[in-house]
Amino acid sequence: MRHRARRNLELRGIGSGPGFVAQKDVAKWRKETGKPYGIYGITFASTDAEAKSLLSGARFAFFRDSVSLKFAQEHGVTCPVMEMIPEGSFAVDLRHDAAAEAFLKANQLEEGKFLCCIPRYRNTPYWKIKPNVPFDAKKHARNESMKEHDLAPLREAIVAVVWQTPMKVLVCPEDASQMEIGREMLVDKLPDDVKPRVVWRKDYWITDEALSTYVRSAGLFGAEMHSPIMCIGNGIPAIVCRWAEQTSKGYMWRDIGLGEWLFNLDEEQEIPGIVPAVLALAKDPAAAKAKAAKAREFVLQRQRETMAVLRRSLPV
Repeated sequence: MRHRARRNLELRGIGSGPGFVAQKDVAKWRKETGKPYGIYGITFASTDAEAKSLLSGARFAFFRDSVSLKFAQEHGVTCPVMEMIPEGSFAVDLRHDAAAEAFLKANQLEEGKFLCCIPRYRNTPYWKIKPNVPFDAKKHARNESMKEHDLAPLREAIVAVVWQTPMKVLVCPEDASQMEIGREMLVDKLPDDVKPRVVWRKDYWITDEALSTYVRSAGLFGAEMHSPIMCIGNGIPAIVCRWAEQTSKGYMWRDIGLGEWLFNLDEEQEIPGIVPAVLALAKDPAAAKAKAAKAREFVLQRQRETMAVLRRSLPV
């Protein structure tokens, strides 16, 4: 009897994702148990009737960017609690300090005196990094046609940082496809007088060593999202470049007060702002850290507020 009573108190929670990633699981949960559930920190852009029904039936639905929240509201989702909450990756605190310190020493990078730069393709070429993933000719063609457009601004920012500040730059990956493109599109194309102060990370790393490196940097800029999120979550400045292939997730930078550090590369008029933003970060790290700290506090406050909603939603 006690075991059965405890099961009746369950609440199913679905966490951060690029879409309603556990939709089938939630549908099964609702059908087979009839117990409550909540959605926490997703991007949403679906007109699927079941998805909207499941979201409407949740105790709460938190979206990781205001674009997703607005989309849900405008497309008939009627969940009683719908708000924006930056995603769970802001809370990542994994560390491998020894590995990071050894890497920095081996590459003559001093704490607080370098920036990290992360390149990427428009579409992650999973066929290069995962077994049994077939080659996608259409995505490959898109990647090849846009890589100079997308990464030339990062290359220009690296040059400006080296020429105009004492900072060095570390070109590093977030996924295993990015060492290659980092060397091809950034490092190899740099002027000869810039290359000595640029370090290329040739080996892939995992989250703990990456974050331990980021927190020793003066900041990060690039075309990825999770690394900037982890940076802000740990008080490190981060500039984000995005495009349509990455969903609306990047717009959370505006939501947390970092709109000046967000650049949409599908909007040509925004691209010229990238180099000045990176230079400003490099020339005044203290001001940049203060800005990052303010955004971090906003995230922490939203986490506290939404966790309170979760606690109130649990049956008693």
